[in-house]
Formats: sequence, structure tokens, C-alpha cells
Amino acid sequence: MDFTQTEARIRASFAQQSMMQTIGAELVEIEEGRVTITAPVSAHVLQQQGFAHGGMVFSIADSAAGYSALSTLPADSEVMSVEVKINYLAPATGHLEAIGRVIKPGRRLVVVGADVWSTDNGKRRHVAILQGTMIPVGA
Repeated sequence: MDFTQTEARIRASFAQQSMMQTIGAELVEIEEGRVTITAPVSAHVLQQQGFAHGGMVFSIADSAAGYSALSTLPADSEVMSVEVKINYLAPATGHLEAIGRVIKPGRRLVVVGADVWSTDNGKRRHVAILQGTMIPVGA
């Protein structure tokens, strides 16, 4: 299958995610086994200390990882998270970039990871690491 069809399918799926729209996330790069999503840390996604809420960081990391899995699967597939673990490394401010990647592809389970980076005032900081398992499901 032509990868442009896979990319179009992932972009269409992303456009249907109201959560991503709510947080201002953008799907910026799609390669086979790797997807990048960015989002600004806006006033409506802050926790009580003024940093990006962990749920916002998790959301873009989970989506980037899930779409990286989807990029390796047949056209009639979707994916769902089976289990996901995240380590928060530093407070997130500014603009976030989640880079999802396939660690181990498979027909029944796909092991994925994502790194989340924060850029603020020209300083880039690694703020979270996610690892999870996605399950392919029929569309």
C-alpha cells in the first residue's frame, strides 16, 4: 500500500479527535513507525502551579504513540491503548512536542514509546517518557 494513503487515513482520524482540538494539538509529521504531535501550553491546560497538566502531556504522547503504531498496520486497522505508563521528568511549559515511535511491531500487539519535549524561551527540555502497548482492532 502507498504510504500516502496511510498518512491521509491518520490525518483524517486525528481530525476527529475533539480532545486534540480542545488542547490545540497539531499532527506535524507522519513516517512509518514514527509520528510527531505538537501543542501549545495554553492557559486552559494548566495545573495549579502554572505548568502543563499531566493529562495534557499524556494525551499528546498517547496519541503520537498510537498513531505511530497505526502507521505500520493494514488499512482496515485501528488501534486502542491496552496499557500505558508515563514518567514525568520535568515541568512542561511553552510548546510541547510528542514524538511517538514503534518499539516492536506485531499483528496482535504493538509496543510503542513516546518522548515529550518542552520548548520555552529557546530552551528545549525533555519532560516525559511514555511506553505502552497498542492493540490492533478492526475498523
